[in-house]
Amino acid sequence: MALMNKEQIMEIIPHRDPFLLIDTIEEMEPGQRVVATKFMNEDEFWFKGHFPGYPVVPGVLMLEMLAQAGAVAMLALPENKGKIGLFGGVKEAKFRRQVVPGDLLRLEVEIIKVKGPIGVGKALATVNGEKAVSAEITFAIK
Repeated sequence: MALMNKEQIMEIIPHRDPFLLIDTIEEMEPGQRVVATKFMNEDEFWFKGHFPGYPVVPGVLMLEMLAQAGAVAMLALPENKGKIGLFGGVKEAKFRRQVVPGDLLRLEVEIIKVKGPIGVGKALATVNGEKAVSAEITFAIK
């Protein structure tokens, strides 16, 4: 059973449909780590154009999904209530597997460094235990 559903996620981060790109929070230690999920419905808005006849989740959207998961972990801290997380950078992004309709993407982010409003997360997205995306994401809390 999920720790948080979409409605509970929306109480922490400001993202809304169609750009709220995570479905559930499965595990979380605020300010430390998070595990979220996103089920790839065949009617997701990006599949119409990426690519007709061969639907694949855009890599940049998977990075956004990881960033939103990380934002939940950071913005769940009482001192960050009501703030937003902004992308500061992406390092070492590697795309290892296509993600397609019907896949369940597991999004894991471990916060490895925080200095003031700036932080860094080690991010990994998998499908059935198989790596899809890995990256180091930098964020700013505003």
